[in-house]
Amino acid sequence: MKPYQIIYYRGFGSPSAVWLTGRVLRQNELVSPADEASFWDNLSSSVGRFLTHEVSNITVRIEAFGQVFRTVTNKEGYFDITVDPAIDPPVAQAWFPVRYTLEGILQPEGYEGAREVVKDGQLMIAPAYSQFGVISDIDDTVLVTGATSLWQTLRLTFLENAFTRLPFAGVAAFYRALQSGAVTTLFNPVYFVSSSPWNLYDLLIDFFRIQGIPKGPILLRDLDISPTMLSAGGHHLHKVAMIRKIMAVNPQLKFVLLGDSGQQDPEIYADIISENPDRIVVAYIRDVSRENSRDTAVQHLIETAATHNVPMLLVPNTVAAAEHAAALGLIDPDTLPEIRADRKADQE
Repeated sequence: MKPYQIIYYRGFGSPSAVWLTGRVLRQNELVSPADEASFWDNLSSSVGRFLTHEVSNITVRIEAFGQVFRTVTNKEGYFDITVDPAIDPPVAQAWFPVRYTLEGILQPEGYEGAREVVKDGQLMIAPAYSQFGVISDIDDTVLVTGATSLWQTLRLTFLENAFTRLPFAGVAAFYRALQSGAVTTLFNPVYFVSSSPWNLYDLLIDFFRIQGIPKGPILLRDLDISPTMLSAGGHHLHKVAMIRKIMAVNPQLKFVLLGDSGQQDPEIYADIISENPDRIVVAYIRDVSRENSRDTAVQHLIETAATHNVPMLLVPNTVAAAEHAAALGLIDPDTLPEIRADRKADQE
């Protein structure tokens, strides 16, 4: 049998509520990609992400903040728990250690002997001095995906790796500027929300690291091949639920939203704005649509957001969004040359 693996997903929360989630599988450990991996290596790694052997009904012991919490995996191997850390976080700290252990489980013989199955991870709590939070889509907002084309999405997912996938030009520098804020000693938390499956989590972690995109929780969803998951409605409901969760555990923060016009980000963000008009500073929508009818629909949603006194902008590129953010006082204007240079380098 293959070894047990605890796949942890970066947790997040506040001094009174932290959300922790992950998955328990039996598989060989996934390795980071090589820069010049072959077609077959990429395909093999990608297929391996989806051919999983889930471990259900296993107790996971979670150690964080000097406390112990427990939860149990479901039939797909996922665990999910919200805990009250009951702490007063250090002023200058945003990331905190967390340890996951499978209770009563030892690795099978041949895998470094009989030992506990342990995984060390991290969780993020926004510091009290954060000015705002950032919630960003991933597909066709950060990562070039072609999400409006199924075949393009499949080709990029299965035949490319974290080194060969492309970011949208200038994204890394812009997101670093947002995280730093107008005063570059600050830390504004960045959250990434997507309807892509959790199976792609390790690829996204590697991609963000390689591209220099700020570290933050990445919220994906269970791979459930069903009409609900594949429908626009399933995509919409998942992302709205995740954004609500982020906002619920950060009641002190306002948010900047970033997405694209290709799928439903404008509709999703319009819903969030209507629910919480006083907590959304601005929404930036990258224009990736080639259809006039889609631009017309997005424009209508922009007008709806304006009735709540929240600007939603349809922007052609990262630099346009960054210039507007600088004018609003969200980022340091001195970061604009770096963002322009980053966009040019990415394009080249």
